[in-house]
Amino acid sequence: MKNEHISLPADPADADDFDVTAGAMDRGQRARLIRKTRTGLGLSQSEFASRFRVPVGTLRDWEQARATAPDFAIAYVRVIGQHPDMVAKTVA
Repeated sequence: MKNEHISLPADPADADDFDVTAGAMDRGQRARLIRKTRTGLGLSQSEFASRFRVPVGTLRDWEQARATAPDFAIAYVRVIGQHPDMVAKTVA
């Protein structure tokens, strides 16, 4: 098993705290970008998923950082954030 680098060590004074790996931090940043893009457009998860042809379960997993959104998905979300109407027309 590959050992991941700990980016943020647990607080020894907090029994409920835990180490955070670089991978987990990346997953969290990707989740935040997706969630901020969606909410910035004023769309629910279901609305965003339907409008931009993303499976709603996948979107939820990405936003809740249960799964890491791949690079192509991050690029797609960035384009959506800049040109939502154009993308929606293209995938319709």
